[in-house]
Amino acid sequence: MDICEYALQLEKDGEKFYRNIADNTDDEGLKSIMLMLADEEVKHRKAIEKMQNNECQLAETDILGDAKNIFQKMSEGKENFDLGQEQIAIYKEAQEIERRSQLFYEEKAEEVEEEDKKELLRRLAEEEKKHYFLLDNIIEFVSRPKYWLENAEWNHLEQY
Repeated sequence: MDICEYALQLEKDGEKFYRNIADNTDDEGLKSIMLMLADEEVKHRKAIEKMQNNECQLAETDILGDAKNIFQKMSEGKENFDLGQEQIAIYKEAQEIERRSQLFYEEKAEEVEEEDKKELLRRLAEEEKKHYFLLDNIIEFVSRPKYWLENAEWNHLEQY
């Protein structure tokens, strides 16, 4: 299987995974973030399809900024997140998928010779890194919602 075929399958699987989580999440904020992540995977897939046709471009996104707004709205609500360890385990599984995708894109960026493809693969790796970071924040938020916003380092969503 070549790089593009494998990457396309990664992104299809990621989209399906996030849409499944969204379908099984009662909280509208978390559902919205999962759907945003699914949509991001679609954008990645389209970029890979273009790369197959020697058109290397990836649409700009602000998923971290958008997610930050959702987190703020969620924190203003009086909801108590009573997610079981199973739900948190699902977010950790998603993190692991993002980590593996990031490593795959970084590795393949070193293997390709064309500079535009190299750059696209590096950008995809950075996007996957953002997704991992976002999932880390979801895990922290649902585990400790009262402390998450009070954390002096809460600005961490804007580091990228």
